[in-house]
Amino acid sequence: MSREQQLRQRLLAVAQVMQDNGLWQGSAPDTAAFNSTEPFCVDTMLPLEWLQWVLLPRMLALLDSNAPLPKNFAVAPYYEVALEANVCGRVLLLSQLQSLDDLFADSAN
Repeated sequence: MSREQQLRQRLLAVAQVMQDNGLWQGSAPDTAAFNSTEPFCVDTMLPLEWLQWVLLPRMLALLDSNAPLPKNFAVAPYYEVALEANVCGRVLLLSQLQSLDDLFADSAN
């Protein structure tokens, strides 16, 4: 399986965990929330909003357009801190995000 196929599979797994645990939102944040210049849009979005409405669509768009993928990619450390301990599916979501990060770490070697 190509790196791109593995990446798509892992992104879809993250989305599935969110959906299965009631973390998936039916509507996007206000348009202004997307104008943030802060990492993870911390000033305008909740962590799970950024994951659903920014990271997943952007990464899938990069794959769809055969665009270069980011380097030095790691989101799991942020979510280990940002997600409250009582978030449903937290452990599984963190595991999927780490798996996503690992794919980028493997490609850096």
